Amino acid sequence: MKKNVLIIGAGGVAHVTAHKAAMNNDVLGDICIASRTQSKCDEIIASVRKMKHLKDPSRKLYSRQLDAMDIPATIKIIRDTKSQIVINLGNAFVNMSVLEACLATGAAYMDTAIHENPDKVCEKPPWYANYEWKRKAICKKKGLTALLGAGFDPGVVNAYCALAQKRYFDKIDTIDIMDVNAGSHGRYFATNFDPEINFREFIKVYTWIDRKWKEYPTHSVKRIYDFPVAGPCPIYLNGHDELHSLSKNIDANSIRFWMGFGNHYINVFTVLRTLGFLSHLPVKLTTGQEVVPLKVVKALLPDPKTLAPKYTGKTCIGNFVKGWKNGKKREVLIYQVSDHHKCFLEVGSQGISYTAGVPPVAAAMLIANGKWDACKMVNVEEMDPEPFIAILDKIGLPTDVKEIKPESKDSFNGTVGKLEDELKKSTANVTVSAANPIVAIDRKFQEDALKSICKEMCNGKK
Repeated sequence: MKKNVLIIGAGGVAHVTAHKAAMNNDVLGDICIASRTQSKCDEIIASVRKMKHLKDPSRKLYSRQLDAMDIPATIKIIRDTKSQIVINLGNAFVNMSVLEACLATGAAYMDTAIHENPDKVCEKPPWYANYEWKRKAICKKKGLTALLGAGFDPGVVNAYCALAQKRYFDKIDTIDIMDVNAGSHGRYFATNFDPEINFREFIKVYTWIDRKWKEYPTHSVKRIYDFPVAGPCPIYLNGHDELHSLSKNIDANSIRFWMGFGNHYINVFTVLRTLGFLSHLPVKLTTGQEVVPLKVVKALLPDPKTLAPKYTGKTCIGNFVKGWKNGKKREVLIYQVSDHHKCFLEVGSQGISYTAGVPPVAAAMLIANGKWDACKMVNVEEMDPEPFIAILDKIGLPTDVKEIKPESKDSFNGTVGKLEDELKKSTANVTVSAANPIVAIDRKFQEDALKSICKEMCNGKK
């Protein structure tokens, strides 16, 4: 049994993870939250205590100040807190530093996103081979458990791939991972997690098609799919972390990732990128001062944690898998639906942070009881998915499975055609009001305006 957890980070995902870890501290032991800004950790602790989520009051819940890029300091805090499991929820730039500290102390390592170099964006695939996988041999030699990508995507969707392979298919043809947020936060524009990391992942699209890496322009391939609960949503072919391990570990011809974006998001993103505001490279002002445009945008946008109180609607994330079982074609959708408002009532969070913050706790519990204590570096799909999904069912992220009639109206066609043809279908229709920018996200206003226009057109014809 491994005991005592160190949570590194104090953002929206860490907030959820801390709540859920506290609710299962009879298994996980003492919990320390560490971040560069200790007051943010203390705010999370106050929230946990206010909502009375500390299951075993005899266990410690406390905070420490930490710069996770400082390896000696991280080593010291792991040892001082006697933490045997480290859940790294800091930004993607600190992964390798935290992993080095775990290698020095023997604490199990876990993260929810791939490592990134601040000076490089969308490096050559597979991304894990650029950093994390280079430490595989030493993790195995030291018997260190390093679990990579244990959020939702990556994380739960990786487990869904393993589940499909284990239970539902003899042979898999394609996997289409689809992530939509059919919710509304009421702000003109915001990202649901760290804006800097959010925008960096949309610079290039690397996808796994016919067992090869292929690159497409961002937001160039669009589909509309009728999701369970969330309904019809536009989704775009995207690159994403999980593809870079699934392409190696899951036997499938094509594995693609699709993310939902509304017209308004596409418009704002495109304008920011076209003007250069999403550049991660510094520019010099006329004053001589250097600034990084992307960091300026991040500073101007709302903190994702602040979106929670007024967030409404659902999220739906799942895998549409096609293949064969017992010689017959089969299609299965394995998915999870969350409700923003219910997430807020339970832990004071919006649904995106909730879906990313709950899985690390389930994974930590499996490491604690030995079922996932792999004693080597692994990605989630390399582990038995069933105990992971079983815990998620109990602690807030229940999984649903839907059988789909092959090639029916409920099927999903993720086959990518010629780029020139795809581009014709990927345009966004934008609503803009200079006098009142919020009109752009007011769905009722847009629907009423469309009805009014249609009525006028009909009257004109008469």
